[in-house]
Amino acid sequence: MRQTALYSVHEIASSSGVMVREYASPAGTVFAVGWEGLFVPDLQQLLGAYFDQYQEGVKEQKASYVGRRPLNLQLPGLVVQMSGRMRALRGRAYVPGQIPVRVKLEELR
Repeated sequence: MRQTALYSVHEIASSSGVMVREYASPAGTVFAVGWEGLFVPDLQQLLGAYFDQYQEGVKEQKASYVGRRPLNLQLPGLVVQMSGRMRALRGRAYVPGQIPVRVKLEELR
C-alpha cells in the first residue's frame, strides 16, 4: 500500500498476471481503479454498482462504431479507458466527482 496526503493506493496482483490498483480517499471511498496485465480483470467485480452503467455505455459505443479501437467511455459520473494489445492490456476507471481536489488524472494509472 502506498499512501499520500490525498489518497492511498492498494495494489493487488492476481495469479493470472494482472495488477489492479485501487485509489481510495482518506475517508476510505474508492474513487478510481487501474489495471495492467495479460487480461482485462473482472470488471463487474471492479466497477461494482457502476458496472451496469459501463455495460450500457459500451453497448451504445459499439452500435455507433464498427472495428477495434481503444475504449474511452465518458459517461455522466463514470469514465472508463482501456487500451493495449493482446497480453499487454491496461485501463482505468474513475468517478470524476469523487476525485479529491489537487489529484491529477495522470496519477491514476
